[in-house]
Amino acid sequence: MRSRVLILAVAFFLLLFMALYFLINPSYEKSLKAKYYYEIGEYKEALVFAKEAFSMDIYNRMASTVMAQSITSLKYVTYIEEARAFMQDINKIATHEVISNADKAKIRTICEIMISSYKKLAPSVVTDKELVKQAAKYHKDFEKLLEKVSK
Repeated sequence: MRSRVLILAVAFFLLLFMALYFLINPSYEKSLKAKYYYEIGEYKEALVFAKEAFSMDIYNRMASTVMAQSITSLKYVTYIEEARAFMQDINKIATHEVISNADKAKIRTICEIMISSYKKLAPSVVTDKELVKQAAKYHKDFEKLLEKVSK
């Protein structure tokens, strides 16, 4: 009975020591901030804190993971922003009564660029599903548009 209590007490103090170390260590403190910013969708801020944490302690796995995930998410954000801007440009062209061959070539080039850019994206298990879904939607839209313009 006494040995069980002693083992539980030692285990409790070890866990308490590990938790305190985790919360007091500046590298882990920054990686927790990075994780928080990543979770709320502030990927640039998360990347900044993750890089700082990783530079303090290269063995900080949380910082390394958040840094990699932030970079991946930022690629998706950039793709979506570019896709949105290009779609607005294409919609302006589409409002013309007659679409010239030069405009068709411009649309075709934009579509090809965005389709090839999408292929370079590589989601992971923790990449925000909404980002992946939005990027996939734009990719489909560009494929359909390229098909129409290429006819």
